[in-house]
Amino acid sequence: MAFENINRRDHLKWMGAAGLSAAGLPALGQTSSWPEKAVRWIVPFAPGGTSSIVARSIGAELTKQLGVPFVIDNKGGGGGVPAMQEAMRAPADGYTIVMSHIGLMAVNPLIYPDSGYDVNKDFTSVTLLSRVPSLFVVHKDVPVKDFKSFVAYVKSKPGQLNYASAGNASAGHLAVEALKVATGMFITHIPYRGTGPALNDVLAGRIEFMSAGTPALLPHIKSGALRCIAVGTTQRIPVLPDVPTVAELGYKDFETVQWYGITVRNGTPVEIINKLQQECAKTMKSPEVIKRNEAESAIPGGGTPAEYAAFIAREQARWKTVVERAQIKPS
Repeated sequence: MAFENINRRDHLKWMGAAGLSAAGLPALGQTSSWPEKAVRWIVPFAPGGTSSIVARSIGAELTKQLGVPFVIDNKGGGGGVPAMQEAMRAPADGYTIVMSHIGLMAVNPLIYPDSGYDVNKDFTSVTLLSRVPSLFVVHKDVPVKDFKSFVAYVKSKPGQLNYASAGNASAGHLAVEALKVATGMFITHIPYRGTGPALNDVLAGRIEFMSAGTPALLPHIKSGALRCIAVGTTQRIPVLPDVPTVAELGYKDFETVQWYGITVRNGTPVEIINKLQQECAKTMKSPEVIKRNEAESAIPGGGTPAEYAAFIAREQARWKTVVERAQIKPS
């Protein structure tokens, strides 16, 4: 319920029931002044991954534009469910926002039906921020030269090799499960609490394989610590022009990209949602964000809440098939 649609007595009664003070909420009818204090941005993964990198980049620009801090709050673990539950406990006032992504919005509703919230009823879309290419990488010491030899290598050692991900239902988890369905190979999933911890074990050679976005993996590909054997986009990407797509290697129509956006509690005033979307659209034109997107072959977002909601609906339908075929279950 938007704050401007309740009277003052009910407003004070609601605050008392929630254990909140008037100082912790915007004044009635004052949504046009948002934001007047720091905005908490919940990122449902540990630091070091693509979600954090995107949030910090956009958050820095929003801080400059709006004059208040956008504070990144990493809440890893549980497939993002605890982070969303925490967001549900925050007031719907625009001062707590969530970094939403494929796992939270398209997959968790299928594998965590008893999470205590419904992403389509309890949350509202604000804007898509970025679509980031999914990369498939191996540790430099894995004895394969390319994607074809990797698939053969995994099939020769069924169940003996592992892949790391940022957690159950993370983009990297889903990308590899889709790849397993397409290729028929079997490799064991080792979930972590974020891309950062997962990447550390891959770099150390304790895990052979993983998929993540360009922001997290490119530096290690360039250093030679990791070898990129394929990309999940439908076309080759400018930053890795010699790396083939999975689709061109014989797996027709294969596509997987990571995507990130902003979601808020349902009931957040429309004026705040629209203002946040418009400010995010401005960040897409900043030299820093343009430079980062080009360096990572990322596709910028910035569209309307309705466009983001429609995008999520399409992703929910598409990934339902993968979840069912791969039999993805809660970790």
